[in-house]
Amino acid sequence: MGKSSQVAERVVSCSGQAATSYINECHAPEWLLGPAEWSAHNPGALVIGGDYRSLGTVRSLGRRKIPVWVLTGEHLLAGVSRYARRTFIWPAAEEEKQVEYLIRLGAQHDLRGWVLFPSGDETAATIARHHTALRKHFRLSVPPWDVLQWAYDKRLTYRLASMVGVHFPRTHTFACREEVAQLEWDFPAVLKPALKPKINSFTAAKAWRVEDRRSLLERYDEACTMVEPGAVMVQELIPGGGEQQFSYAALCLHGRPLASLVARRTRQFPADFGRSSTFVETVDHQEIEEAGRRMVSAIGFTGLVEVEFKRDPRDSLYKLLDINPRIWGWHTLGRRAGIDFSFLLWRLIQGESLSERRGIAGVRWMRLSTDLGAAIAEIWRGRLSVGAYLRSLFSPVESAIFAADDPVPALLEVPLGVYMILKRRWT
Repeated sequence: MGKSSQVAERVVSCSGQAATSYINECHAPEWLLGPAEWSAHNPGALVIGGDYRSLGTVRSLGRRKIPVWVLTGEHLLAGVSRYARRTFIWPAAEEEKQVEYLIRLGAQHDLRGWVLFPSGDETAATIARHHTALRKHFRLSVPPWDVLQWAYDKRLTYRLASMVGVHFPRTHTFACREEVAQLEWDFPAVLKPALKPKINSFTAAKAWRVEDRRSLLERYDEACTMVEPGAVMVQELIPGGGEQQFSYAALCLHGRPLASLVARRTRQFPADFGRSSTFVETVDHQEIEEAGRRMVSAIGFTGLVEVEFKRDPRDSLYKLLDINPRIWGWHTLGRRAGIDFSFLLWRLIQGESLSERRGIAGVRWMRLSTDLGAAIAEIWRGRLSVGAYLRSLFSPVESAIFAADDPVPALLEVPLGVYMILKRRWT
């Protein structure tokens, strides 16, 4: 059965349990658990990526005495954690070479049955596309490509949203430049990449704002030098900042949430369509939860996933923006809310049975180094008072970087950031 047929079959029951005819809901897939003979091994985790997202997973597993090795690329923060037992360089190469590197590393150090934890879209997609080869050596924490593509490629994501009745912003892709020139559209708008085959100024920016048709054409031409033309999308700009943006985050098994929470992106940077969250808090929000469950159920997702929505003040609808099919920036908020996402995924991979649970509302997460700048900008614009900012810092607050039992990453965050900027300029 093709994936499109599988998705269509699941749409029938997306308001509740996923269709049992698609897959046996009671058992985790073999790619997650590994073959039976691996059960005698004492596995560890290979975390791919060195930023603060990876740092959260390193700490979550390392605190439970699970061996964690980190493969760092441009970012180095996770590699300096006391819980990172070994650190290696993640090669900046084509994905086939990266897969060969993983297999070779596993063979050299007898890492059979270790779990791969990607922290970025590109590495998650690489693992998904090479599922068959990698699952012979490792346990995998992301689903195969026929599943993950529905979250990775926004063209498929929005197609699926229309099938299951989830609202999303008006979006258009183009077959040629002439279509762009003739497009009837309300400005301002945004240009977004449908996927991120590699990091560049377009894919890293998340979205480019365009004020008129002339800037649309100029930015479209620029974007086409960085991604294939068919992957450039124009989308209506939803007014408002991070306070209008919500996420449904979950650990899923075959589209059924085992652990979940809803959070509001209270502050972000940049303010309009931030590349990263700076201050997030958990909330109770049934409408977001229902829409998020509808999407992960239709995909049949297994693993960790964040589904992003934004409230459109023009019609009061919550509209789907993105799906992140891997650990996301603020996933460590879950620990404060009673859901340690990375460790729960580890337990699932080890074959443990997990009962469904939800995170508590009213807890907060902050990345101080970026939130301070975001708050100053909001105060300057008159959208935030000093008093309101100070009150938002009252406990309980989970820090993205600082941890009393692992202080080095917080001490080195700024120096490592400066080093990374200088390295970019001189290489």
